[in-house]
Amino acid sequence: MAHSLSARKRVRQIVRKAERNQPFRRRAANAVREARLAIEEGSDDAGEMVRQAQVALDRAARRRIIHPNAAARRKSRLTKQLKSN
Repeated sequence: MAHSLSARKRVRQIVRKAERNQPFRRRAANAVREARLAIEEGSDDAGEMVRQAQVALDRAARRRIIHPNAAARRKSRLTKQLKSN
């Protein structure tokens, strides 16, 4: 447990920030998962699912919830998977 006043405040701030960021992180993860499943199944709407995942990743990266390079890497891998199937 934090002892100093500033450490206690940082704990409160971190909890609020995590609650605020969680929906964006979850939305991006779900979109990526759905896109991968669509690609593996060979679904006709796999391209649209990948585009939705890219938008979700971009939104999370814009808010710095995930690192922009991590978002770019995930988008690149999704696109690569889509083109290979």
